[in-house]
Amino acid sequence: MLDPVIAFFERIFHAIGRGIGMVISFILWPFVAVGRWFQGRNWLIRAPIIILLLLLIFGYGQFLWVAERWVNWDPDYPAQYEVNAGTVGEPVNASDPNSCVPSQIVQVTRDLIDFNVNQNTWIPSHPLSKAGLFGIDWKNTPFMDNKAAFQLGINTVIRRTTIELADRLGRVRGTSQINQNLQDAKQAMSYNEDAWWLTFSPPFIQPSTAERHRTAIEALDTFNTEMADCKGEFDARTDNLLQFLERVTGDIGSTSDILRSRMEASDLGWFDPRADDRFWFTYGQLYAYYGILIATESDFSDIFDDRRIGSVWNVAREQLRQALDMTPFIISNGNEASWIMPSHLATMGFYLLRVRSNLVEMRDILDR
Repeated sequence: MLDPVIAFFERIFHAIGRGIGMVISFILWPFVAVGRWFQGRNWLIRAPIIILLLLLIFGYGQFLWVAERWVNWDPDYPAQYEVNAGTVGEPVNASDPNSCVPSQIVQVTRDLIDFNVNQNTWIPSHPLSKAGLFGIDWKNTPFMDNKAAFQLGINTVIRRTTIELADRLGRVRGTSQINQNLQDAKQAMSYNEDAWWLTFSPPFIQPSTAERHRTAIEALDTFNTEMADCKGEFDARTDNLLQFLERVTGDIGSTSDILRSRMEASDLGWFDPRADDRFWFTYGQLYAYYGILIATESDFSDIFDDRRIGSVWNVAREQLRQALDMTPFIISNGNEASWIMPSHLATMGFYLLRVRSNLVEMRDILDR
């Protein structure tokens, strides 16, 4: 009596197996065809093909290694920078007027560049990063773009900081001469983010992004050497701090809008290929601003004390550090009401706006 039922399920499983076999055969057919063609060729044809395949295997292996290996990543890295070491530009000791306090903002900026291009490989200009996955940009896939997005987030902060250093902080008022070292750093950090040393445009050879960023390190080191020798200028005025905080809050507000746009464009949860690069770009931005703002507290310590903004800043610093604890293995961009697929972008946006609100409060105190 059960024979028809058994036969029915046998036919179903047979059809499923046949369908799976057809799919696998369709996938493997190009490889089988290429293999048969390859076996029929002589070694004059085989040898270049084998060399090309080996280059691709080793090239992608190296790219996988550098793209997934995060060297010296440490959310607590600002702890190494001494706060309140003295008034920037003033003698360290009254007995030695030729040894002055350098800028911590310049030092943190310099170290962030070093972290991006010396301690780690600069991924955005890597040729296989530029080539993508069979012509598809890595940012449109769930793979290999997290570190690049993180580095680009840091780079936006460095660009903003070098602009402020050259245009306002590293000179006295607006009529004094721009420091050439800070100007060189600013120009170097404005270079294309994905430049490799070979290009299709004449003269076909150009400095890579990493090389240009290394020149910025040299320029910032030279400036801080001038400061340590009491030959540089750093204008730690209230209006300069006010404008710098204005620029930071503007950057953070722009990033929150990027997160919002992605959340509105998709709610695919763990299957959204663009959610991860949006998340890690924001993370990189907060990672860099955490160090820059702690350095700002040191360089503008007199203003922090005089205007009593330390308590507000302590809250913002705590919120920045809490945001850096958020490192999920897989980034999800689910519906905000979902209990299965969370929205990591919404959570990161929440931290982002909390930090921004405290920076706005600091700015308002300074503007009174």
